[in-house]
Amino acid sequence: MSSQATRKTSVIDKPSFDFGLDLDRMILFLYITLVLLGLVMVASASIGIADQQIQDPFYYAKRQFIRILMSLVLIWIAWRIPLEFWNKNGMALMLGSIVLLGVVLIPGVGHTVNGSTRWLNFGLFTFQISEVSKLFLIIYLSGYLTRRAAEVQTNTMGFLKPMFIMAFASGLLILEPDFGAATVLLLTGFGMMFLGGVRFGQFIVFILGALAIMVILAISSPYRMARITSFLDPWADPFNSGFQLTQSLIAIGSGGWFGSGLGGSIQKLFYLPEAHTDFLFAIYAEEFGLVGTVILISLYAVFALRCFSIGKMTLLGQQAFGAYLAYGVGLLITLQAIINIGVNMGALPTKGLTLPFISYGGNSILTMSFAVGLVLRVYKEFKQAGSPKPKSARGNSSKQVIGKGKSGKNKRVPV
Repeated sequence: MSSQATRKTSVIDKPSFDFGLDLDRMILFLYITLVLLGLVMVASASIGIADQQIQDPFYYAKRQFIRILMSLVLIWIAWRIPLEFWNKNGMALMLGSIVLLGVVLIPGVGHTVNGSTRWLNFGLFTFQISEVSKLFLIIYLSGYLTRRAAEVQTNTMGFLKPMFIMAFASGLLILEPDFGAATVLLLTGFGMMFLGGVRFGQFIVFILGALAIMVILAISSPYRMARITSFLDPWADPFNSGFQLTQSLIAIGSGGWFGSGLGGSIQKLFYLPEAHTDFLFAIYAEEFGLVGTVILISLYAVFALRCFSIGKMTLLGQQAFGAYLAYGVGLLITLQAIINIGVNMGALPTKGLTLPFISYGGNSILTMSFAVGLVLRVYKEFKQAGSPKPKSARGNSSKQVIGKGKSGKNKRVPV
């Protein structure tokens, strides 16, 4: 016990600058690949609109590059902060984000763009609370599932307590309106609760209830109903409500097997709105074709698998908070990528979500990059703990490890 305490103290009091074994190279390689690919695509997709509006063809690319540099700093900061800090302050962070979600809705305070009030305007920059709230939910749930594991798995209230917080935050997001962020937040939370061992019956009932409420909210709003209608049949009104989706489908279909080549997109030339933000995937598919699309999706899939792999080995190392944090980040990034790609392909209604690490957008890339830094910190603390599974447990199919009881005798502890 004393040796473990010494190791934990050394992690906090003596931060290491060694980027060797303490850094997961796979996660870092995937992240750098995706952000650099995103930078190239932002430059390609925005060159026409930037030249017309600002007389600087690479205006958006330059801003994206600056944000990538800022993101690298945030990754380093997240990599340096001990997980214990996030474990202790998760609830406060989540409640703080909920308060800010409420502040955004105050008339005259929130910044409105395209009919949605999602930002706080600080002059030099705007701050989108929904991006941060998704990350803070992961941190909060990671701590909750660590502290209340038995209650979540056996008691209904243990499951419902975080659900109330998720429902309240989602309600505020829908009022902005930001239906996409609310969907990602709920799905990520549901996924983490499922991994936390919640009873399957409760899980299914709550999901069905949440889906029913979201359907009612969708059909009760003319704004959201119009989006759903255009999604179901965009060709019914291709020059009005279905314009964005039809142009996206034309771009994807024009890509063929290998695409038109980098910079060869036609749809980005004032045909497809939001070509460098929400619909950047369509331009990517047009320029790199089916082969390039499969490669991009594979990068996200490998990223998700690596996050889950880190989560699994961390959980086996009895570091539950870090494990759920890695699971949550993997779920968040994967779900948002799936939804964005689904929207671009006409498989889902328009949500206004960016493609992680790829789309233009400061709040998104900064927040997602910080989340990557948290996963790197999880890996760092797991490696520094130096607690591999005992040999006697490696071949044990019941997934138990051998520990010492108070009496000094061997005692089985479930993983």
